[in-house]
Amino acid sequence: MCKSPLHSLIAELPKCEHHLHLEGCLTPALLFQLAAKNNINLPSQDEYQSQEALEKRYSHFTNLSDFLQYYYRALTILITASDFEQLAWSYFQTAHHDGVQHAEVFFDPQSHTSRGVKLETVVEGFKAACERARREFGITSCLIMCFLRHLPLEDAAETMDEAVRGGYFEGGGDQGRIFTSVYAKAKELGVHRTAHAGEEGDPSYIAAALDSLGVERIDHGVRLAEDPALMRRVVAEGLLLTVCPLSNVCLQVVQKVGQLPIRDFLKAGVKFSINSDDPAYFGGYVLDNYCAVQEAFDLAIDEWRQIVTNSIECSWIKKERKSELMSNLNRVLDRYR
Repeated sequence: MCKSPLHSLIAELPKCEHHLHLEGCLTPALLFQLAAKNNINLPSQDEYQSQEALEKRYSHFTNLSDFLQYYYRALTILITASDFEQLAWSYFQTAHHDGVQHAEVFFDPQSHTSRGVKLETVVEGFKAACERARREFGITSCLIMCFLRHLPLEDAAETMDEAVRGGYFEGGGDQGRIFTSVYAKAKELGVHRTAHAGEEGDPSYIAAALDSLGVERIDHGVRLAEDPALMRRVVAEGLLLTVCPLSNVCLQVVQKVGQLPIRDFLKAGVKFSINSDDPAYFGGYVLDNYCAVQEAFDLAIDEWRQIVTNSIECSWIKKERKSELMSNLNRVLDRYR
């Protein structure tokens, strides 16, 4: 937790999280628990000999590829709908503690269907947790289905068709021109669309996501600051970036949070939200990311008001829910003003 005088305010802010991979909430503790439940042998490497050893390994990823090896290896222990529900519920419990009131969360169906787990099983479990979070915590949520760019286009198209037939499809997930046809179909269906871009890749990836995929949001997008013209376009179109500070540090996008273009974005009018990405691997959930930003940039109350307002207004929810969240924000701010 940050030592800022504004910490209490930051903790109370009604947060909307837009960049959270549910599979990225699979902590070493839960990994070992579900592996034992499902009688699955973990790899023989030293880091899998204990929960503590695996936590230590997670603290020093060298790059995105290094992280993804552990990410996909861990998913083999997710088998039943109750496994997926338990995973998502573990996220919502922490999210509630951190002040999250609305969450738009990613899941990776292809990572599971390729292992023989039915899409229905995955969605059933995740939706059960989402509904429980609504009942018990008042957190609204939606699922955003990711397409994995290292798999063939045909696999993405098949996954999308299955999701549409089952009534599961909520949104879209990753970057690459080969997915143009899939995104075009999603647009025809009235489905919201987003894409990971501008994290490791340069700003041209952001432009490609906008022009080729027709996305409504950019996930990460921190490299946008390197292209002033593109940044002006993003501002003019009112697009939201889903910035993940601790993730960017862990994956060596930047060496420290203070190197992120947070002040550049605020000055230019770029809309962004603050998110946790894969918190089980990157050492922090959403409040940790808010605190890291505050420690690095010492933001004022009005700057936090703008960040949270943009995160609410750019959420994929109805006007009535946005109004509720704005009222909650104003009540918090009134106490601190």
